[in-house]
Amino acid sequence: MTSTRDRILDALENLLLEQGISQVTLENVAAAAGVSKGGLLYHFKNKDALLTGLVQRLGERADDQVEHAVAQGRSLAEWHLQSPDVTNESDALELALYRSMVAAMRTVDAHDQRANPVQQALTGVLESWKSGLDTEFEDPVHAEIVRLVGDGVYLRALLGLPPIDPDRYREVVARLLNPAAS
Repeated sequence: MTSTRDRILDALENLLLEQGISQVTLENVAAAAGVSKGGLLYHFKNKDALLTGLVQRLGERADDQVEHAVAQGRSLAEWHLQSPDVTNESDALELALYRSMVAAMRTVDAHDQRANPVQQALTGVLESWKSGLDTEFEDPVHAEIVRLVGDGVYLRALLGLPPIDPDRYREVVARLLNPAAS
């Protein structure tokens, strides 16, 4: 059985994907989740907390994907360097959700972005990937290059830009994963 918290986050995801950030209000999320506004506020004290919960959930999903990749013999670096396939329903849905999250994060008020709980949650997710890559490579600069390339490829997909030539990208990934071979 799905918890109330998960139903609320599911409703938030659906609103972001189907109607956009302009329709993400506490009232609309509560109604879509089938809970009262008070019920929503029991789990998430405000909109920032709601968005923070979604970022944390996305991080947990990514952690599950990494665990699955590692169980199949792939490294964190390989996972991080994968290019989303917009023709794959799951990848396309994930990209749409991340686009919505980026839009949502831009609406959160905070004078100091470091004090923004949504930004802090995202920073935590990204830091966990960074520390994982740092442990995979002896050279921290190489680990950072892998992270930046992976981020750039994902950003291209988020922006709807054409993917990099697949053959060339396979060469890039091979070189990044085995720098001694170049």
